[in-house]
Amino acid sequence: MDAIFKIIELFKSFLLEIGELSYFAGRFFKEVFKRPFEFKEFLRQCFNIGNRSFPLVAITAFIIGLVFTLQTRPTLLEFGAVSWMPSMVSIAIIREIGPIITALICAGRIGSGIGAELGSMRVTEQIDAMEVSGTNPLKYLVVTRILATTLMLPVLVILGDAIAVFGSFLVENIKGNVSFLLYFNQVFDALEFGDLIPATIKTFFFGFAIGLVGSFKGYNCKKGTAGVGLAANSAVVFTSILLFIIDFIAVFITDIFYDL
Repeated sequence: MDAIFKIIELFKSFLLEIGELSYFAGRFFKEVFKRPFEFKEFLRQCFNIGNRSFPLVAITAFIIGLVFTLQTRPTLLEFGAVSWMPSMVSIAIIREIGPIITALICAGRIGSGIGAELGSMRVTEQIDAMEVSGTNPLKYLVVTRILATTLMLPVLVILGDAIAVFGSFLVENIKGNVSFLLYFNQVFDALEFGDLIPATIKTFFFGFAIGLVGSFKGYNCKKGTAGVGLAANSAVVFTSILLFIIDFIAVFITDIFYDL
């Protein structure tokens, strides 16, 4: 019985968390269209999120392209289908691997950073001081960060996809002596707008989820230094789960359109 009660309590706390997050998202949409627009802070957050996350995304994407091709090539060689390598790798990376891996990296890098930053501001009462001074902290701190992650994550995903495909080309060039022109001709012949558009659209939702959860956890951080660490950690865990749910919904909807 104790185990059942614990499961019920966990389910209740999860529903409560979803409700609070939905209310927080509603406050974001209410504030985002109000003046004044914090354009300078928005640009600063775009630079911090995009520029500082790009090296990690680029290195990870390059290694994914190398490893994915190295692991797949022997199997295709057995079936005499190694010529399909460029099209297979490009479709797999652009449709699924690139967006979800980049989003998970950014959830760890950006989501935890936003959670820790806003959490420390809440603990040291800087957010309370902004409210007393007449500044809207939700507008200045939260709206700018969510908009920046929503805008910058698709850019990081596109750059990461390109680097991953280039890494795959290097393996094919070394192993199979495939030229740059031949490889990328096959890549672009295999890709269609039906591959690019849904994969790009869902990255906006990934970015929104990362910014929203990170800001929510940090903005509502409990008092004390332990609360800051908990906010950063829970932001990563909650965002990662949310990313997989969004990805499943996006793939499910895309599959329905493919069947039409």
